[in-house]
Amino acid sequence: MAEPVPVAVTMGEPAGIGTEVVLKSYARFAAEPPGNAPVFFLIDDPARVEKIVRTVGVGVRVGSIERAADAAAVFPAALPVLPLARGVTDALLHVTPGTPSGATADAVTGSIDQAVALCLAGEAAGVATAPIHKKVLLDAGFSYPGHTEYLGALTDDAALPQGFVRGPVMMLAAGRFRVVPVTIHERLADVPSLLTADRIVRTGMVTAQALRRDFGVREPRLAVTGLNPHAGEGGAMGTEERDVIEPAIAALREQGVEAFGPIPADTLFHEEARVAYDAALAMYHDQALIPIKTVAFHDAVNVTLGLPVVRTSPDHGTAFPIAGRGVARADSMTGAILQAARMAAARAAFAS
Repeated sequence: MAEPVPVAVTMGEPAGIGTEVVLKSYARFAAEPPGNAPVFFLIDDPARVEKIVRTVGVGVRVGSIERAADAAAVFPAALPVLPLARGVTDALLHVTPGTPSGATADAVTGSIDQAVALCLAGEAAGVATAPIHKKVLLDAGFSYPGHTEYLGALTDDAALPQGFVRGPVMMLAAGRFRVVPVTIHERLADVPSLLTADRIVRTGMVTAQALRRDFGVREPRLAVTGLNPHAGEGGAMGTEERDVIEPAIAALREQGVEAFGPIPADTLFHEEARVAYDAALAMYHDQALIPIKTVAFHDAVNVTLGLPVVRTSPDHGTAFPIAGRGVARADSMTGAILQAARMAAARAAFAS
């Protein structure tokens, strides 16, 4: 029987909690009976990972591998670590937990680059990214707002299935509770001018197609929020609903997507409302993320839709204040790895 194609996990910000939560995720999965947990490997410097094991006191063995295909054989006994490309690891052994350094920027982006390349080559089933510290990367010359946009650029030349709309589109998911912001890392003051019918339609199409392909939802239902209080209240509190959002919903329905709204955001996210849809399209970042992080702060997973590769991430950041103390919760990282494996399996079944 062929070995399972493993999930690639990136190192993230080395001064944060990323490696700790990856180690704890491995410990959780390694305790499962064989075949019950996803196989994954970490792209990092093995010596640095060994150092983190000692620092945070996690009883995990580390096994260096030469290629992704070796991960399955190593996984039952040790966390497989695929070494970073040469020349970017020198600064990693001098990292102080909680104190980021621009000297590690090349290692951080190099880990992402390797993971994506392995996915595109079919050697990794998907990528789960540990949290990065954007300011450190930006100061070092990184020109993307975050992971989502960078992964879109890395995969821009790779083909999607015929008829599929290209992302990247960000989703936060916790079980069946899924939210998608139409605008992401934008100033709130800029949102009304950035919100166009075309942008909403594109986001809705990517979301509906991903729900079918990556989540196994046969007939996706999309709930669409308004922008203004009370969804504009017939124009009394704003006209974006009438002028932009309603035409976008009509266009989505014309293209076969079961979309409905606009719905006031303050009535859309309670438990009874959530059973009516498979994903909610929100108009801006906090409108989407506040509800799901309130309901499922430790369990929600960040998913990037509309890419040629599967990508997930924990929904938390680097947590510098607790880095190196061994107290970080691994729930979201564990969920991200599991979600990546499940999405890869759903995508393979969809294609067969």
